[in-house]
Amino acid sequence: MQSIKISSKVDEDIWNELKALASETHQNVSGLLTEAIRDYVQRKRVRPEVLNHLEDSMTENEELGKLLAK
Repeated sequence: MQSIKISSKVDEDIWNELKALASETHQNVSGLLTEAIRDYVQRKRVRPEVLNHLEDSMTENEELGKLLAK
C-alpha cells in the first residue's frame, strides 16, 4: 500500500499521549495514526448501515410492535 504524507494540527497533550503510547507499544506514531484513522472511518461507515437495518426491521415488525405496546 502506498503511503502519503499529511499535515494537521493536534492538541499538544494528545500528541504527547500518542507518542507515549507508541513508545509503550513499540510502534511508530505513523502506524498508530493509520490504525486510528482506519478505525474511525470504519465506525462512521458501519453506523449508517446498522441504522438502515434497524429501520428496515422496525418497518417489517410494525404490527408486532403495536401488539406489544398494548
